[in-house]
Amino acid sequence: QVQLVESGGGLVRPGGSLRLSCAASGFTFRVNAMDWYRQAPGKERELVAAISYGGRADYADSVKGRFTISRDNAKNTVSLGMNSLEPEDTAVYYCHVRAFTRDYWGQGTQVTVSS
Repeated sequence: QVQLVESGGGLVRPGGSLRLSCAASGFTFRVNAMDWYRQAPGKERELVAAISYGGRADYADSVKGRFTISRDNAKNTVSLGMNSLEPEDTAVYYCHVRAFTRDYWGQGTQVTVSS
């Protein structure tokens, strides 16, 4: 079955950096686009970054220039590098894939940006 397991969240001060990783299994990773979403308390889940199977990356305007999505098809992992973090980036971050005509989500990893 499809599994997505995130890691790398934590508490960081404003201006700091974190790197999230998502280990994927149960589908043909190299032919699927992968995404990172986030959900802050009281807000809807939003798309943060996406990467196509060919490596093309797209970002939400709020994170452009600060976040970098990447993938390693040999290791079936997708990562999200986050720099210049702001309190507004505080949220649970989810790895996502659409495979076999349905959506799959990881369990989420908490990112808290606070002084």
